[in-house]
Amino acid sequence: MSKGKDTKPHIGIFGRRNYGKSSLINTLANQDIAIVSDVAGTTTDPVKKSMEIADLGPVILVDTAGIDDDSLLGQERIKKSILQISQIDLAILVIVNHVFESYEEDLIQAFAKADIPFLIVQNKIDLFPIDQEKTNRLAARLQVPILNFSCINQKNTSLLHQEINKMMPRNALHFNSILGDIIKKDDVVLLVTPIDSEAPVGRMILPQVQLIRDVLDNHAVVVTLRETELERYLKVMHPKPVLVVTDSQAFEFVNSIVPAEIQLTGFSVVLARQKGNFDAYLKGTPKLASLKAGDRVLLLESCTHHVSCDDIGQVKIPNWLDRFSGKKLNYEMVSGLESIKRPITDYAIVIQCGGCVVTQKQVKNRLRPAIEAGIPVTNYGLAIAFMHGIFDRATAPFKKKI
Repeated sequence: MSKGKDTKPHIGIFGRRNYGKSSLINTLANQDIAIVSDVAGTTTDPVKKSMEIADLGPVILVDTAGIDDDSLLGQERIKKSILQISQIDLAILVIVNHVFESYEEDLIQAFAKADIPFLIVQNKIDLFPIDQEKTNRLAARLQVPILNFSCINQKNTSLLHQEINKMMPRNALHFNSILGDIIKKDDVVLLVTPIDSEAPVGRMILPQVQLIRDVLDNHAVVVTLRETELERYLKVMHPKPVLVVTDSQAFEFVNSIVPAEIQLTGFSVVLARQKGNFDAYLKGTPKLASLKAGDRVLLLESCTHHVSCDDIGQVKIPNWLDRFSGKKLNYEMVSGLESIKRPITDYAIVIQCGGCVVTQKQVKNRLRPAIEAGIPVTNYGLAIAFMHGIFDRATAPFKKKI
């Protein structure tokens, strides 16, 4: 399962081989979830486990391979470990016997680049004596807490829980309301949810479920229907909805039916505001109008799923964009949270999916290289709205709320 399948806060455990990272995870989780061995390099691919931390709630612990494996296979493992940095909310760097050299320095630079807070656990204190003066000097230089720890006698486990609780970013713990600043108590929100070949059998897709829950959490009223019932229902509906939210693929049709005095937007647009860099999206989306023949377009799909003939990212958006631009463009898609193979500057624009199954931190870190390089970014919903001439209407409910 990719990290994108769980939006609970993620804590990554990093360090050299045989430093007790897996034992630390087992100690924190109070169960054997990671393979423990005296053989260096036992952990190969990242291992993820959900657990509860007192006063913090459910989190995901991510065990990574050792960063000091110089073999060819080891280098691939290290790449996977480093990739986890963009996907976590808090890092724990494990050291032993006061050793802090280039491997550790490189890691903390990577943490800083991704804006990831971290703390240091000096493990195996049952085997190596503590030099508190060295520990204090390192803590002062790095300006981070260093906790002396032993998985054997579980010394300082409760203190580690406290430090994790203290350092976890608050925005990773609290689910911000999607529409809380747009709607008020007793307002009616109408969700238009097409059922096509991409819709899962017997259930709603995640963005629809999230919106339903968010409206209810705000003590408002949610009405859900298919686009085929929209026109008839609007004629008899009372009170009228203050907001209509639809699937991006139905924008054009729904826009033609919903009166101008009723606000209209899309599921992907509200997720873009909640999880992405909305300012960057608003700035980057109009660049779709100036693409040139042969330009390379990068589509980022945060989850992996079966591709149908109506797939939004791999089929519909490229077809719409070819027609909209009148040019032949080159499309590349990266699914899940895998690394992007080309330099980001090879692309004329980046189009991110709604990000319903990933965290805000992950979406922002995913887009950071493009934004820093001056590459325009947008998302599925905003791009579709722009290509169908309703970008201003779809973003109007939120522009004054940014």
